[in-house]
Amino acid sequence: MADQKQAQKAVKRQAAEGHGGDVTPKEAWRVLSADPAAQLVDVRSAAEWTFVGVPDLGALHKKVQFVEWQRFPGMVRIAEFVDVLIAGLKKAGTIKTAPIFFICRSGHRSASAARALTALGFSATYNIAGGFEGDLDDKRHRAGVSGWKFDGLPWVQS
Repeated sequence: MADQKQAQKAVKRQAAEGHGGDVTPKEAWRVLSADPAAQLVDVRSAAEWTFVGVPDLGALHKKVQFVEWQRFPGMVRIAEFVDVLIAGLKKAGTIKTAPIFFICRSGHRSASAARALTALGFSATYNIAGGFEGDLDDKRHRAGVSGWKFDGLPWVQS
């Protein structure tokens, strides 16, 4: 009975948010570690991947899917985002019911990307709240309050 109520709440939340909801970076890491089908999609720009760093799933024997939601410097949404992402997910053997976590700098672009994939019938899309770098601290710096880096999760920089 409790499982059924939780499932009903999840369906209502997905309908309200347009995706499976927000999760913390640590919760995403827990699921990525436990579920072989789970995927991580980094939707930041190539400039961010290069200069800020990227999540590292090497310890899980997984690869991050890197697909820009918007292109720097104009930050214009990329029309082929969905096609590129779906091709990458198919190549990885991902099915529409697998957990797919989206990450950006702070959690806004990734929520939009999660909604886009949910609209195409993917049933377990989640936004990583706080993103890779998290919110600004009182000195207007990132990675000191929240996010993947702040939580001490694996990442690398080129």
